Amino acid sequence: MDQTTSGSCQCGAVRFEIRGAFESFFLCHCSRCRKDTGSAHAANLFSSSATITWLSGRDRITGFRIPGTRHVKSFCSVCGSALPNLQMDGALLVAPAGSIDGDVDIQPTAHICLSSRAGWEDALGDAPRFDGLPG
Repeated sequence: MDQTTSGSCQCGAVRFEIRGAFESFFLCHCSRCRKDTGSAHAANLFSSSATITWLSGRDRITGFRIPGTRHVKSFCSVCGSALPNLQMDGALLVAPAGSIDGDVDIQPTAHICLSSRAGWEDALGDAPRFDGLPG
């Protein structure tokens, strides 16, 4: 039986279902992915065999490709949440892990593009941790 994974954007305008397994889960630290997320890295799931069905809001999806590169980001035009996209002429499904509703059954495969990570990232392990907002 195929694995089915559901996901959505923050405002709920876009909802989707992915059928099939993810083969890789990369945490990319390149400057482009950091700009995409506003964070230390992007967390993306990859599949060469899964299919995606848009349940709602397909007309709300906007995409941006950095000219002259393969770097693509899809996002909700209402709330800005990162959304899955097809790359390599549809041969590769890339799904932001944060767009998935619930847990995924794959652990991160690797940290990639570490040579271009943010200078402040090495200190993240030393930062205090809170279960909620501090103070």
